[in-house]
Amino acid sequence: MKIIFKSFIVSVFAAAVFVTGAIKPTFAAPEFTFKFHHLLGPKSPAHSKMIMPWVERVEKASKGRIKIDVYPSMSLGGKPPQLIRQLRDGVVDMIWTVNGYTAGQFPRSEVFELPFIHTNNLVATNLAMYEMFNEYLAEEYKSVHPLVLHVHAGQGFQMVDKAIRKVEDVEGLKIRIPTRTGAWILEALGANPVGMPVPELPQALSKKVVDGALIPWEIIAPLKIHELTQYQIEGVNRTRFGTTTFQISMNKNSYNSLPADLKKVIDDLSGIEFAKEVGRIWTNSEVGGINLAVKSGNEHIEIGEDELKRFRAKLEPVVERWISEVEKKGIDGRKLVDAARTAIAKYSNEM
Repeated sequence: MKIIFKSFIVSVFAAAVFVTGAIKPTFAAPEFTFKFHHLLGPKSPAHSKMIMPWVERVEKASKGRIKIDVYPSMSLGGKPPQLIRQLRDGVVDMIWTVNGYTAGQFPRSEVFELPFIHTNNLVATNLAMYEMFNEYLAEEYKSVHPLVLHVHAGQGFQMVDKAIRKVEDVEGLKIRIPTRTGAWILEALGANPVGMPVPELPQALSKKVVDGALIPWEIIAPLKIHELTQYQIEGVNRTRFGTTTFQISMNKNSYNSLPADLKKVIDDLSGIEFAKEVGRIWTNSEVGGINLAVKSGNEHIEIGEDELKRFRAKLEPVVERWISEVEKKGIDGRKLVDAARTAIAKYSNEM
């Protein structure tokens, strides 16, 4: 009876595995284990929809020879602006970070953050960055091994209790922004920029350290911004006021430690298709964020085209300011602006 019962259990278990595929293939112990550090929490779209699926694909494609341990929320220590140094110093092997947290280190990439360069199509802007990398951007990433560069959906105003319907409504307000290009946008509109990493934003809003923030809708749910604000403001057709550039990069020594076949795994999963995917992920995350805010009773204000023309006129000098600033570093800013606009237009039908 015992033998028959044991055989029955084994048969049932085998049948269940066949039907459900419940047992995943097992691999030998990994040959390479890497630490991936980033600033947002495990419920953020950046972590759950972008980083973790990519990590799982790498581990599977390497047949378990690569293992990547992901540490969200700066759980390995330090502040978000220190991520790029942690990567360069080999404290961690991979990071996802905001370029502008380390001001002045990625000046060429800033061209995509300027007002109305990014035209609300994330896939198009990501592909433009991909296309322009070798000729225009590679110089500033020599100390790391970049895997993908991308932008978010663009800066919208998220305000505690002050609505913005026209240019004059921005004057005198204290508004959070993470980058120097974003600070220039606010200065051009007569506001007072307050720089801080995004994890500090909820407390700043709740204590009225700032009146609001320039930030996309995808961050609403993970940071509960809808509970701290009353207004979400953008232009018609999802027009935003600049954007922010990001990078997922790998420590150069960590990458170079891999044999050719595993480098190919990383390369194949970090190319143009990943740039497109990241654009789609961040686009879709915007919808959930703004829907949550509206459902919570917040007002979603869309500034009409006539008033947007006034914003454009106010913000055009920001582009000229940037061109002048980067020329001091020997960078042809005007050429970069023209190239970025041309490349983004080229991919404008990509979705």
